[in-house]
Amino acid sequence: MKLRTVSELLSEDITIPEVDIKGWVRTFRANRFIALNDGSTINNIQCVVDFENFDEALLKRITTGAAVHIKGELVESQGKGQKVEIQVNSIDILGDSDPETYPIQPKKHSFEFLRENAHLRTRTNTFSAIMRLRSSLSYAIHKYFNENGFYYMHAPIITGSDAEGAGEMFKVTNLDTEKPPLNDEGKIDYSKDFFGKETNLTVSGQLEAETYAMSLGKVYTFGPTFRAENSNTSRHLAEFWMIEPEVAFMDLAGNMDLAEDFMKSVIKHILDNNRDDLEFLDKRLQDEEKTKPQAERSEMTLIEKLNFVTDNNFKRVSYTEAIDILRNCKPNKKKKFKYPINEWGVDLQSEHERFLVEKHFKCPVILFDYPANIKAFYMRLNDDGKTVRAMDILFPGIGEIVGGAQREERLDILKERMAAINIPEEDLWWYLDLRKFGTAVHSGFGLGFERLVMFATGMGNIRDVIPFPRTPQNAEF
Repeated sequence: MKLRTVSELLSEDITIPEVDIKGWVRTFRANRFIALNDGSTINNIQCVVDFENFDEALLKRITTGAAVHIKGELVESQGKGQKVEIQVNSIDILGDSDPETYPIQPKKHSFEFLRENAHLRTRTNTFSAIMRLRSSLSYAIHKYFNENGFYYMHAPIITGSDAEGAGEMFKVTNLDTEKPPLNDEGKIDYSKDFFGKETNLTVSGQLEAETYAMSLGKVYTFGPTFRAENSNTSRHLAEFWMIEPEVAFMDLAGNMDLAEDFMKSVIKHILDNNRDDLEFLDKRLQDEEKTKPQAERSEMTLIEKLNFVTDNNFKRVSYTEAIDILRNCKPNKKKKFKYPINEWGVDLQSEHERFLVEKHFKCPVILFDYPANIKAFYMRLNDDGKTVRAMDILFPGIGEIVGGAQREERLDILKERMAAINIPEEDLWWYLDLRKFGTAVHSGFGLGFERLVMFATGMGNIRDVIPFPRTPQNAEF
């Protein structure tokens, strides 16, 4: 007999004489009703046990968290809440289950407690829904790029370059940490290290992706990246995943078109394919919002935010225009912003980005042409000498979610930008080669995958949208 999933059986509307299913017990009420879940859906299937037909010792072993194998008949449900249920003919307990120490009991647990039990937290409705959505978004990303002629590139995880110029990177070494070899200056001699030079875990696959775009045309990376930033905020991880497409012969306007179409596509995918999980998380978020002061409550539900992205054209606004809007807006004049806007050239904060999206334009916003001194060296300098061809996409509730740019394709100007922030040319000789041999306009963007999952699930802490979060002082599991 074929093993069926809970999702499959709940979609049936006919009686099936024999069904075979395995899963984990969520609850067992009155020695009669088992709520069974196998991870295929947020919904449980009710399995009805006639206790007179089963040994009492067996029934005592059916506890929350136990893995069971059930055979029975799928029939029309006699209760409310689902169309079908299983009349149980046989039950096998698979493995051991200790009800006294099992931590995920059928009650409300704090997210902090569940992070401490991350190996079991997907047994809860909230985290099973989040991780199904994470998987679905992952699939939608690969599907979009595959259908639009992109090639998937695996960028290196170990690198000798720093794409961001931030210097906050994890070192990779196999030198003796207690007695490392020293050079004539008394510093660690990395020429004796495994790679013969100082290497780190990557902060971005962008620079390497550019090399492939300049031969394959359209490529994307989707892989792990690392930041050794000692930050414990709800928006930072030491290990996270990045999506970074790069396209040859595409300018900033084309980059904005691509990013908008891409974001709409992946969000529409989950709206079409993950409705049960989204509706559960939407209700969870609405219940959470009710506990907040009125002024702090979101004006949109989770599903409304997702539709807000798919149903609206993204408004394109220059940084300069945005600064004028923010400088003259009521919250700024009445000193309601935590970070007042007084002059051109400041880096925008989340409160400013959200004001533009949620209050002023009432649609997703793409800001472009940022001041050069607050953006990376590889972004194309505009003719004004002050701004670069950068762009950020702003969403409701979260602010910036995508950052990208037209890349600097002119060798002389790129060298000047690198020299200004002390990046040695010999460190990126291969990157400069792209500007020597067949240089051309090209563009790309980066999307932090966990930021996308946060937006899609309504979760407020980035630690809750990745299976095993890596943060300062925490590398458990």
